[in-house]
Amino acid sequence: MSVPDEGGLPRSVTGGVDWSKDTHAVCIVDHEGGVVERVAVAHSKAGIDRLVCVLVRYQVSGVGIERPDGPVVDAMLAAGLTVFVIPPSQIKSLRRRYGSAGHKDDRFDAYVLADTVRTDRLRLTPLTRDTQDTIVLRSMSRARKDLVRHRVAMTNQLRAHLDLVLPGVVGLFTDLDSPISRAFLATFATQDAVDALTVDSLTQWLVGQKYHKTAPQVLLQRLHDAPRGPAGAAFIGVTHAYLAAISAIADQIKAIDTHLDEALTAHPDGKIFTSLPRAGTVRAARLLAEIGDARGRFPTPASLAGLAGVTPSTRQSGTLTIIAYRWAVDRQLRDAVCDFAADSRQSNPWAANLYHQARARGARHPHAVRILARAWLTVIWKLWTTHTPYDPNRHGALKRLLEQESTEGV
Repeated sequence: MSVPDEGGLPRSVTGGVDWSKDTHAVCIVDHEGGVVERVAVAHSKAGIDRLVCVLVRYQVSGVGIERPDGPVVDAMLAAGLTVFVIPPSQIKSLRRRYGSAGHKDDRFDAYVLADTVRTDRLRLTPLTRDTQDTIVLRSMSRARKDLVRHRVAMTNQLRAHLDLVLPGVVGLFTDLDSPISRAFLATFATQDAVDALTVDSLTQWLVGQKYHKTAPQVLLQRLHDAPRGPAGAAFIGVTHAYLAAISAIADQIKAIDTHLDEALTAHPDGKIFTSLPRAGTVRAARLLAEIGDARGRFPTPASLAGLAGVTPSTRQSGTLTIIAYRWAVDRQLRDAVCDFAADSRQSNPWAANLYHQARARGARHPHAVRILARAWLTVIWKLWTTHTPYDPNRHGALKRLLEQESTEGV
């Protein structure tokens, strides 16, 4: 039911849902901000069904919630409700509008969400869901990132352990978590085993591993020059434990890379992102996953750049203007875009030129990367909205730069 005015005509009401792990607080407010109903439902099928029924019964014109995904959001969208995502950082600031002392209260936050939809609806963008293909790609991409973080952490622990018990292996090969390093540790896990190596035995082992990057004599000299660890096999159990953990994580990363490649190849937007310079598979998948394919979310390049946090936050009061780092952003998106931008300058002259110009103006590396990322997002947004892969020959700014350099070189 909607709330009628004095003439009997319906006036819109809005809803707010404060999501939590166990219980969801729901608040319905009328056109003047008065509370029409409050309910609390359990995070269960029956509870979510009741939540949706309450919102549908009041014919709410919009619902505010703090997260863009999950069973609650899925159920509301399936019911045809208009959902607005209001990030927790904004809710924290909005509480002051109502004279709150700043404490966290689910019932109160549900009201803030509902009333914000009522008063700020024109400044909010309705949630548009990505396709299932993109949601799956995002899940895989983020899982891979988590696995890489765990691998790095575990490798650091192994390095600290080897610094005490087998220092020579730490700098023997390029990366301690590389396949050749793990294979070496699996075979020669003690100082005694390392001491027993000769040029011939090491050569034979390297041939079996099909490793030809560094000469056996050089590797053996590195082992001899390094500090010696304790003799005996007292620490071999710890070494093998770290090694097994790293190998298991590496195997899972390799497996998810296969699925990621298949998903990216099958995705309708895959060719757009794989066409970007030095995007590869993992980076292209991550860009696509975080930007998504719901094009209604970003009507302009500025809206995409703002969510990615690559535009500065400007505050002005009187004659005072402060330009500051933007904190309230999608950190996953910013990380993906900045990672791409930072590496793109290695092969794209236009990107390298923008980066070096920013550095010449005094910008530190992270700031220069964000400046470059903002420029790239303008390009990516155009490609994304027109379903067109990147073509350096059609990139006007790049062509002008190359022509200028060619003229100056004559």
